[in-house]
Amino acid sequence: MKIGRPDSGYDLDLYGGTTDPDEAAGILAEALIGDMAASLPGGDSRRAATALAQLLGPYRAAHGRFPSVPDLRELLDGSKTAVNALREALDEAGERAQARELEARVRQSGAPGDVGALLADRIALLDRPAFADFFDTTGDRRPFSLRALEHPLRVRIDLPERGHAEASRMLARLVLAQFTECAVGRADRSLFACLVLDDASHTITPEALRGIQRLRSAHAGAVLTLRTLDDVPESLRSALLGAVGCRMACAGVTTWDGARFAEVWGTEWVETRDVTDRQIIAEEPLTKVLHFIRKVATGKAVTTQSVTVRTVERERWSASELAHAVPPGHAVLSVTSVRGEGGPPVLVDLRA
Repeated sequence: MKIGRPDSGYDLDLYGGTTDPDEAAGILAEALIGDMAASLPGGDSRRAATALAQLLGPYRAAHGRFPSVPDLRELLDGSKTAVNALREALDEAGERAQARELEARVRQSGAPGDVGALLADRIALLDRPAFADFFDTTGDRRPFSLRALEHPLRVRIDLPERGHAEASRMLARLVLAQFTECAVGRADRSLFACLVLDDASHTITPEALRGIQRLRSAHAGAVLTLRTLDDVPESLRSALLGAVGCRMACAGVTTWDGARFAEVWGTEWVETRDVTDRQIIAEEPLTKVLHFIRKVATGKAVTTQSVTVRTVERERWSASELAHAVPPGHAVLSVTSVRGEGGPPVLVDLRA
């Protein structure tokens, strides 16, 4: 699947294959503004999910499907033509409850602190000519949905990084949100489901982290590749390293990234031996003569050794060792078994 490219033979379901407006709104809100949730009033994306649900529910009740990207953008922009058309369709269908939802969104639109304008700006990133043939909801195409995790399959999704970097990050958050939701909601968990994100930058959000923490109990997992932990919000870095079962630090990490890994890997008790050489000062005349002869013969003064054995607590891998002592093509890896038993970090050769 190559999103944004004409030669792609597959499409992606923007709403994750669900028919529940609230669930679809939550997934879409996470994709659109999950990386900005901390700066929103209230500190999360719940208000955005509510605003989307106030449009997705009425639209589905009136048309039997969720809106396309252009339609959703018009509704979020507060277009009178789009809103009036939806209002009339709801009146014809007799959907009074959904009509009240729409009216609530109309009243909130334009009010101070309303998230609708921000959502419209973000969805506009997908309302581009490059994506005109994607995210179809009319039924002409059958887009791929992560609900297909019920069956054994392997899917590769290429995101449009060149020229659409922000849209690519948004779609990566969308895929991660859909995967965590669908993997946990599977009826048959006998098959292990895994998502591999080649670049997980700007995808780790508080909501995504909560979803990742639920994957283990659902017989699922995710592989997240980060060039640096600086791509993760500072408040989430420790929580991320604590949530994942396996951690890998490749050669070339910085000392500040290494410090995070050293902290999560902890310390261990090791036995150290300190050997001290102490020169012997003779008091007896005969002994002094013997020590002098030995020093002339060997060139060294007569000494005695004392060995001190201690048990001390040291880091398994220090930040400096991770940054400077890991050879190229190697990595330090720690794994956790399915039973939750963790192993110490070991140096592995990735070229073997």
